[in-house]
Amino acid sequence: MRVYVPLTLPGLAEAYKTGELGTDGLVAYAVTPGLREWYLSDDVEELEYAALSRAALASLRLLAADAGAPRRRVVVAVDVPDRAASADPDRSLDPAALGEVRVTGAVRLAGAAAVHVDADDAEADVAAAAQALKAADQGDDDAQFVVDGAEDHELLWYATQEIPNLLGADGVA
Repeated sequence: MRVYVPLTLPGLAEAYKTGELGTDGLVAYAVTPGLREWYLSDDVEELEYAALSRAALASLRLLAADAGAPRRRVVVAVDVPDRAASADPDRSLDPAALGEVRVTGAVRLAGAAAVHVDADDAEADVAAAAQALKAADQGDDDAQFVVDGAEDHELLWYATQEIPNLLGADGVA
């Protein structure tokens, strides 16, 4: 199963240093029954993109919690055994948990298929979205518009061997 792990650039740097994205209980996003029902599509590529988008929103939440991280969303796509990822059936249709899975066992960065990261030109919109996220969660339509502005930026695809270049000479871009 392909899962999408939300990170920040410092989180990616740590994963690169340790070789692991996380251990037991890692939160990731995948094509779950709840995501399928919500998205109403049978197109696998569209469903995978929806899971990637959910992980990008989770990355934005990580950025909102870490004011020191560069304002670029990061999502790592990695394949794990089907039995290693499970969705909470009680939350499957909860809008906040769509596509969310818990991954058991260590997730090795070496198993990653790709890394998705915002381009430099997205930083201002991502910074504004991270700042507006709390108000958007409380129903502020103007704040939600700002959060949606970050989603207008497509995450760029990088091969895993490009991670050192993404992190820069000092370890974090």
